[in-house]
Amino acid sequence: MKRDALTMKGLFWRLSFLLLGLVLLLSALAHGLPAQSSAPDADFRIALTGDSMIETRISVYDAPAFLAMINRIRSADVAFTNFENLVGNYESFTGSGGGGGPAGPTFGTYMQADPFVLDELKWAGLRIFSHANNHSDDYGTEGLLASMRYFRKAGMVFAGAGENLELARAPGYFDTKKGRVALIACASSYPLSGIAGEDRPDVKGRPGISPLRSKTTYTVEPATLASLRRLGGAGETAGQDNLKLFGATFRAGDTPGVMTEPDAKDMEGILRGVRDARRMADWVIVSIHAHQSAPGNVELPADFLRTFAHAAIDAGADVFVGHGPHMLRGIEIYNGKPIFYSLGNFIMQDDLVKYEPQDAYDIFNLPVSATPADFYDARWKANSMHFRGDKRYWQSVIAEPTFNSEHKLQAVDLYPIALTYNETNRVERGQPWPASPEEAGAIIEHLAGLSRPMGTKITLQDGKGIVRLDSESK
Repeated sequence: MKRDALTMKGLFWRLSFLLLGLVLLLSALAHGLPAQSSAPDADFRIALTGDSMIETRISVYDAPAFLAMINRIRSADVAFTNFENLVGNYESFTGSGGGGGPAGPTFGTYMQADPFVLDELKWAGLRIFSHANNHSDDYGTEGLLASMRYFRKAGMVFAGAGENLELARAPGYFDTKKGRVALIACASSYPLSGIAGEDRPDVKGRPGISPLRSKTTYTVEPATLASLRRLGGAGETAGQDNLKLFGATFRAGDTPGVMTEPDAKDMEGILRGVRDARRMADWVIVSIHAHQSAPGNVELPADFLRTFAHAAIDAGADVFVGHGPHMLRGIEIYNGKPIFYSLGNFIMQDDLVKYEPQDAYDIFNLPVSATPADFYDARWKANSMHFRGDKRYWQSVIAEPTFNSEHKLQAVDLYPIALTYNETNRVERGQPWPASPEEAGAIIEHLAGLSRPMGTKITLQDGKGIVRLDSESK
């Protein structure tokens, strides 16, 4: 009798639990909720933006269209921008002013911003950042080190800069519920003083950015090569039909032209990080800051950039994203992976930097008593580095590639944005907003034209660009 009683008691509790589970299931279904936690959506969406030179609080804006753009970025599994700035207190100026070559004053801004801009970028949903660009050295080594400290203190993931070359080339990692993301960043445009150096047993490496140097070869007619050889005097020669002069290589040929190729050592060092990231993360993004273009056309990438982009994909990158020329370049689908050669500008507030060193004022013969507004007025009037009136500088896209769980590219959506262009109000200038329907169509049409020679077809649908991923797109 006792055993029967225990058996009945056990049966009672089992039936009770089953009944409770049934009640919870019916309740969940009635409220449109899953009965138990389900696996996350297998698709992985990445939001990619171009250059961000941020100086003000963008979180103060609450226009529905603006917030819709921001919420789109926030809803991505991970979002990227190139942080073309430094975070600091303007205390250690020794830099070059954003030049793409040797250190020295240029028309570019000496970039630096208050630490709150990092909170603004996080508010906008941006989570991974390239810190490798030609402004990373604007305030010298100490300025870059300080900026990296602010990033780390804020818990923000960046790549492309470090205390030595190995750390500058190291991936930055960001964890999501759908997998770990690795970012490898580098730059081919930089002041020479800004590149990182390797550690040695006897001398520490130099802090800086991860560089991708390139080699340029000019093909000239034999008679021209002979003239250059005479001009160079004792110039180093690599062969009868080749000449190294003024830091460039010239060779004889029937058809004049320019060919660029990436530095083999630099590229292998960067790709080593890509291959390592492929083994350490679920998703791999490679970024480059590159001003270089094809001869005579800033909208076309230089040859070495395409070589590098393809090599990065072959090494394991899921996405390649470029920035630097401050305008859009074409999109290529290579081996099933997207390559964005430049996404132009996302935030461009380089006329709102609070302080500038006297080197900047000297460019326009402005005295020590001049103010930042005096400098920006003089530069705007000179129409340099700001593409004044050139709509390409003020138009861009937010690119969103989506992959499935097997890393197959499912879609590439392009959301057109227009940076505010205002001749007289620099406070409004350079802020990102969703493009109007008319402007959106023009942006996508232009980008489609840039991408078509790369075998990529882009169509306009519902106000956004859609990259064709069928057999007609390579």
